[in-house]
Amino acid sequence: MVRKGDGLSAAETTSEIVRAMAATMEENRRHLTKLDSEIGDGDHGNNMHRGFQATLERLEGADPFTPAGVLKAVSMALISKVGGAAGPLYGTAFLRASTALSDKEDVSAEDAAGALEAALGGVKQRGKAEAGDKTLVDALEPAVKAAKETAGSSETGVAEVFRAAAEAAKEGAESTVPLTARRGRASYLGERAAGHQDPGATSTYLLLDATARVLEGSS
Repeated sequence: MVRKGDGLSAAETTSEIVRAMAATMEENRRHLTKLDSEIGDGDHGNNMHRGFQATLERLEGADPFTPAGVLKAVSMALISKVGGAAGPLYGTAFLRASTALSDKEDVSAEDAAGALEAALGGVKQRGKAEAGDKTLVDALEPAVKAAKETAGSSETGVAEVFRAAAEAAKEGAESTVPLTARRGRASYLGERAAGHQDPGATSTYLLLDATARVLEGSS
């Protein structure tokens, strides 16, 4: 999500971001699966990889004219291809972000922060989770806070918003290590879930970091 520039439309840049997300999920598939095998079903990495490969296929057969159109395509692919809780949660996040951007052809720093906030709202509504429950909310909520604070600064670009969000998400993901889970499969483990980093929070950080890296390269 970015303003037009560097010969690419904002929609094309958003597609580049999605391709980077897909590559990140492929690169980290085993790591995410290992994290999930410790406190979940052991399929998070494979599911996210499969979902983003399906996203790439969907984008190849489409020609979205806006960033929102790209995000909606991601949402549909994740909902249809990602198993477990991750598909509906991430699918809802991308769909809410798409709705927040509406038909904008360019995306400002404030727009980007608003899209992330809408994504968080969708995840919390769908998953009924709050910060501290050892879920992806523990990464996404501080990311949204950082994004909004950064977007409020003068002369801040979208790249800076996502870098701030990614760094906050990284800290949020790491903060899940000592927590006992109150939502999801990990909640069945009770105290045994403590000492392990939540895979959903980790993948949230990785997706935001991939976004920031693409935008930093195009700025």
